[in-house]
Amino acid sequence: MTTPSFIPGLELSYRFYLEAVRSLLEEAAPGVRHSAARLGGGSEVLGFDTARSADHEWGPRLQIFLRSQDVTRHGERITALLSERLPKTFRGYPTHFAPVGEAGIRVMQTTDGPVHHRVEVTDPGAWFTAQLGFDPRSGITLTDWLATPTQLLAEVTAGAVFHDGLGQLAPARANLDWYPHDLWRYLLACQWQRISQEEAFVGRCGEVGDELGSAVVAARLVRDLMRLCLLMDRRYPPYSKWLGSAFARTPQATALTPVLTEALAATDWHTREHHLTRAYEAVAATHNQLGLTDPVDPATRPFHTRPFQVLHAERFTAALRNRITDPDISSLPPIGTADQFVDSTDVLSHPELTRAATHGLLSS
Repeated sequence: MTTPSFIPGLELSYRFYLEAVRSLLEEAAPGVRHSAARLGGGSEVLGFDTARSADHEWGPRLQIFLRSQDVTRHGERITALLSERLPKTFRGYPTHFAPVGEAGIRVMQTTDGPVHHRVEVTDPGAWFTAQLGFDPRSGITLTDWLATPTQLLAEVTAGAVFHDGLGQLAPARANLDWYPHDLWRYLLACQWQRISQEEAFVGRCGEVGDELGSAVVAARLVRDLMRLCLLMDRRYPPYSKWLGSAFARTPQATALTPVLTEALAATDWHTREHHLTRAYEAVAATHNQLGLTDPVDPATRPFHTRPFQVLHAERFTAALRNRITDPDISSLPPIGTADQFVDSTDVLSHPELTRAATHGLLSS
């Protein structure tokens, strides 16, 4: 089969809905209101797909949302009609997805029989609950926000809605658009706290001759700074595969990328620390520009009496926490969301925080 010219996945799915799916949907369930979108997992949802993405779980695919009673009444018929009547290929891409031997993984393949398509017919409540563990149409609790990985929030708020005949996708996604303001302050505070925990370790590891350990700590700090910049820019940080791609879209990336790259490329801790301190000061200046707290001195300084240059990032943590007025948020330990606390030094060093975090995140 000739490889077709690459079409970004969201555009391919939109055309697929307009030109192939919608008419069959109307034939199978005439007059039934629906919404159509491409949300959830997949590089195309976040806008990072390339021709390489077509090797698995990528192609002409989307979700069709119906009211729950209409899923019960029409869902099987819609799915079957699409299987029988969808074109075998669309814009050069097969519409049939075949298993490849790995659990649940499917790839586009040509077929002469019925199409095993990737048009999911579901209702909004069931879909959101399956993706997130809760239905944002009926409100979002503090536990929901804290327990949901930012990758999942990114997948649900990114992508594209092609048609919202139910009128439910837009308000649900608006509810998830970003954290409540005090919670945002809290998560920024927790991200600064992560940096404060390890910023002196770059020098301490290097001082005892452990340049590898120093480099590992520096890489962790670079990751945390990138995630902090995304949070500052009100963007949900994606998981590691796309973190750099997402960071590149932030306002800070142009200035910070060469500095962070130099920190990672350094072969001695003094050079590593030098570039990291430049990065700390730049991100600290961005914090002050947000106006979320009174200005905090962005200059780096010695780590107590030790010869390591640090920001003392806990100063930013304290400034942010001092501005939180919601008592439920202000009383939380400084460990953040599921993404932030899983390898937090605070959690690893204090078992009582592990218990508190687990209880807080798993209780409703």
